[in-house]
Amino acid sequence: MKVLIPSALRSYTERAHAEASGATLAAVVADLDRQYPGIRFRMIDEQNRIRRHIRFFVNGAQVRELAQPVSAGEELIIVQALSGG
Repeated sequence: MKVLIPSALRSYTERAHAEASGATLAAVVADLDRQYPGIRFRMIDEQNRIRRHIRFFVNGAQVRELAQPVSAGEELIIVQALSGG
């Protein structure tokens, strides 16, 4: 699956796109972490939940559960919310 990496996480991947595989969103994130150690912790918290400032979109639809099934031909976009004041 093609994964679009937000600029805040590119220090792990050193590029805007990555490839990962898995049958669920959790498996894809685990595969990304295998390739780019530490990236999972920036997206998933200690309770195994998606962090509040992270959004996952599979083929344009937001995915809110790590158990969501995904397919190899789909595209995953990771969005990191910006904060400021």
